[in-house]
Amino acid sequence: MTDTVGKALTLWGLSGHSTTLVAHRENQVYRIFATPPLALRLHRRGMRSKAELLSELDWMAALEARGLSVPRPHPALDGALCQQINGQIVDVLGWLDGVPMATLGRLNPMIDGLAAYRALGQAMANLHLKSDDWTPPSQFQRHAWNAEGLLGEAPLWGRFWENPRLTPGQAALMSRARDKAARMLAALPAPDYGLIHADLVQENVLIGPGGPHLIDFDDGGFGHRLFDMATVLNFILREPDPEPLQQAFTQGYLASRDIDLTALPLFQAIRAFTYVGWIVPRLSEPGAEARQTRFTALASRMAEALLA
Repeated sequence: MTDTVGKALTLWGLSGHSTTLVAHRENQVYRIFATPPLALRLHRRGMRSKAELLSELDWMAALEARGLSVPRPHPALDGALCQQINGQIVDVLGWLDGVPMATLGRLNPMIDGLAAYRALGQAMANLHLKSDDWTPPSQFQRHAWNAEGLLGEAPLWGRFWENPRLTPGQAALMSRARDKAARMLAALPAPDYGLIHADLVQENVLIGPGGPHLIDFDDGGFGHRLFDMATVLNFILREPDPEPLQQAFTQGYLASRDIDLTALPLFQAIRAFTYVGWIVPRLSEPGAEARQTRFTALASRMAEALLA
């Protein structure tokens, strides 16, 4: 047990409970063997401000109170939802049991894919509906997946058109597609915009007895609802027969919430571009070369379709 974990357990009145590391991606996540079990998150230093993390926790609490299956924030003994320990922000959430919807980037063979994607579509629609039903507090701070955050000079996930592993031809293609996407985005009439998860890849979905649990709101903020849908639909493209799964997800969403799908191909292209920027600071990590190749291939294909 690290010093930070031990101090966090004390602040939450959980000293004496054992822990185990269950995830080490953007954040470190530990399972706390309490009754009921809890999740301890150690946030990556410098990635989010305390105000942004408190806003994320407020939002999650509002969604959970409205019946959405998301982790419930648990306050420390002093009532605070997060604490700073050794220069690192930590918080504690309720633990959600379920089967991961994806393993190693593909649909988990243990689950019914069509049913799971239909349920995920409904859950995302409900996330959007329940977010619109909530009024964030005045101090609410989350980033925006808007035109500037997606295609501006400093996108949230990086300047994808300058990825150093792109060939000159690929870089030129990304730049042209970025310009075209920006013009199309600016021309959209009355976009459907609000709070979104922004990273609901199926690795962030657990399938439980009552339906899907949505986890990891780290990238959540304000954005286009079609961008949220595009994240799931692009992930499905990895499957051998993606179309029925995409239809199930879209039908599940439309069963709970109306949305104009006309601009969906635009947002699928933009979503693909973002990953070409996201991978840049991670190019030295294990498996990065394979992801770079996959991200570039999809983004190039969608860029060509957009320009056509």
